[in-house]
Amino acid sequence: MRRLETLRREGVLRTLDHALALGLRRLDPQTTDEVVLAAALASLAVAAGHAGFRIDRPRDLVELDLDWPDPAQWQAALAASRWVACPAAGDAETPGDTPLVLEHGLLYLRRYREYERRLAAGLHRIGSGADEAEGIDALAPLFTRLFPQAAGGGDRQARAAAVALLHRLLLVTGGPGTGKTTTIARLLVLLAARAAAAGQPAPRIALAAPTGRAAERMAESLRRAAQLLAAEGIAPELLAPLATGGRTLHRLLGTIPDSPGFRHHAGNPLEVDVVVVDEASMIDLPLMAKLVEAVPDGARLVLLGDPDQLPSVEAGDVLSGILAAAGDGLHLSASDARALQPLLGEVEASATAPDEAAPFPARHVHLVRGWRQSAALDLAPLAAAVRTGDGAHALELLRDGRLDGVHYHPDAGELLQDPSRRDHFLAHWTALAEAPSPAAALALAGRMRILTAVREGAQGARGLNARIEALLAERLAQHQPRSRSDGFFHGRLLLVTENNYRHRLFNGDIGICLRDERGQLVAWFPGETADAPRAFHPATLPAHDSAFAMTVHKAQGSEFDEVWLVLPARDSRVLSRELVYTGLTRARDALHLCADPAILATALSRHVSRTSGLAWRLGAEG
Repeated sequence: MRRLETLRREGVLRTLDHALALGLRRLDPQTTDEVVLAAALASLAVAAGHAGFRIDRPRDLVELDLDWPDPAQWQAALAASRWVACPAAGDAETPGDTPLVLEHGLLYLRRYREYERRLAAGLHRIGSGADEAEGIDALAPLFTRLFPQAAGGGDRQARAAAVALLHRLLLVTGGPGTGKTTTIARLLVLLAARAAAAGQPAPRIALAAPTGRAAERMAESLRRAAQLLAAEGIAPELLAPLATGGRTLHRLLGTIPDSPGFRHHAGNPLEVDVVVVDEASMIDLPLMAKLVEAVPDGARLVLLGDPDQLPSVEAGDVLSGILAAAGDGLHLSASDARALQPLLGEVEASATAPDEAAPFPARHVHLVRGWRQSAALDLAPLAAAVRTGDGAHALELLRDGRLDGVHYHPDAGELLQDPSRRDHFLAHWTALAEAPSPAAALALAGRMRILTAVREGAQGARGLNARIEALLAERLAQHQPRSRSDGFFHGRLLLVTENNYRHRLFNGDIGICLRDERGQLVAWFPGETADAPRAFHPATLPAHDSAFAMTVHKAQGSEFDEVWLVLPARDSRVLSRELVYTGLTRARDALHLCADPAILATALSRHVSRTSGLAWRLGAEG
């Protein structure tokens, strides 16, 4: 118990972690100290975003100079415990009803081992269907119109679409502006054309993302792609699938009030033929397991994401685990090369992609074409330096000042202290309160956002929001007396911080408070369409914060015309290259980075790593 008490005294363990460990000892006084310690760490690991922890590397989880147990002795103590299951290789469900599972050197809480096992089994099921080469020859003319540079296989967008015609499980990754949704738009057209040629109805498409804003952005991108393709003469009936609306994963699966389960699951799968999921890096282990189980047999699953972004806030780094096991779609097997020859021309087969079934039947294509974020923002060079952790080059680019739309503030200090900067912010926020309608206010809200690395502190989201609200209260009171009611006020931006299935409001949703024609404050949130927001009485809202400033984690899946990314004045463990990369790539037209050079360099030297068994469970080596 000495080690456990040290961890508690040092503030490492949560009350829940400590209580679980002590509970096992109370239920069975013979429970050894090694097992008690491991139980607390397995619980702590989930809170830290890991699926479990490696008993031979506890320092990956806890950075304390502790006298850790010898790994071999620790494994023996765990294997002998009544509280720990040790599944044999290839076991399906966890045997018995133990709270802990030791497998492949990882100690899991039982529930998270089961999520990981179920996810791996579901992905294998989706990807293991027979290759679908039938009808590909007839698609060649349309494919050439959609991908005029496809010959020879050098166009990665064309390669991704072609591979997806053969295989049911595809991952398309790349940074912002590399053409992920453009690729998917053309793939959906090809799938519709193949169905029409076979005399079948158009495929049923589901578009989803972890957040409502990300789902809406994907649907908007596909609608714009449909307009461009229509202008190029693509038949309207082939573009119909691109009109599908986007939904959050929770809405797609069908939330059940006051229940963690969903209406759609393995026993009641989704009635779809293709599921496209954007921002896959944000999806945690439990939610991805439930999604995959709800995908019906014979359907396609396409995951889009950027592996360099922050992983999910909750447990798991699912996208990285799947990518580690997926086959490279740029390296075709001989059979794939033959099947896709009508579309790609003669493509040399790869010796590293044998014809026999791969351990994990997924294909991955990474898009690398460097598009600018917009005509006004040249972010690609900075994003590349941040992604690779090259702090010296990143600072050189920032100080040079030659990147269009990128502004560096190394000595910004108090963000709101400078009068011109404060007036710039206030002009935007007061415009929200003066918008002609709730829909217009919500649209305007997406034009600018302050993003922070941390929640607390002077440069944290909570502190900034408090000062912003004070400034706005003074400004708005001059024009709207009695504008505040129980913390709510006309023009207040809201960020939901917990899921409320009954109201279909989810963690990360953004809304705004506005007075209605009777003078009553109403909280408005996006609805199924942009011009039909949903109204709520403020008192009925789930837990929420103000959203004038928000953390980078909460901003994932969103984009804003103008982003102010603020790093803290002192180092914090949350700072990493992934956090900086995610924050700066939220900007569409302008980026302002406020960071001390030393703090920025420290952040870029850190790489987020999550412990998981998903990759080896899917067949990855190592």
